[in-house]
Amino acid sequence: MSDLKQKLRDDLTTAMKARDELTTATLRMVLAAVTAEEVSGKEARELSDDEVQAVLRREAKKRREAAEAFAGAGRTEQAEREKAEGDVVAAYLPQQLSDADLTALVAEVVAATGASGMGDMGKVMGQANAKVAGRAEGGRVAAEVRRQLA
Repeated sequence: MSDLKQKLRDDLTTAMKARDELTTATLRMVLAAVTAEEVSGKEARELSDDEVQAVLRREAKKRREAAEAFAGAGRTEQAEREKAEGDVVAAYLPQQLSDADLTALVAEVVAATGASGMGDMGKVMGQANAKVAGRAEGGRVAAEVRRQLA
């Protein structure tokens, strides 16, 4: 079992003992998503830490989008709940890159690839996403690449 998955399970047990309803519910949802990912496909398999992190990123993004949707619809209570769940999930993800760090990283990739315009966006995105390695959302990376290539 991956270390991250074991940490999620241990933290779930701790949250249950502490009667922390928010953390318990959130970690149960995350672990269910991890299990669903493990049994999807032709045969069941054990996920690596990187694959578990990918599931966590996906779950965090779902919470963020749901919070925005609820806030836009004037349902502040549900929006707050989704944001709180997102914060619980985010605690298990690597620290996100700041805007300045992301700008510098993309500038470095643009210089290394010799990209000169929007036609080179795919080449730059491939290398930038590899360097970012989950520390920034794909939309943020794409926006920064577009800004620098324009």
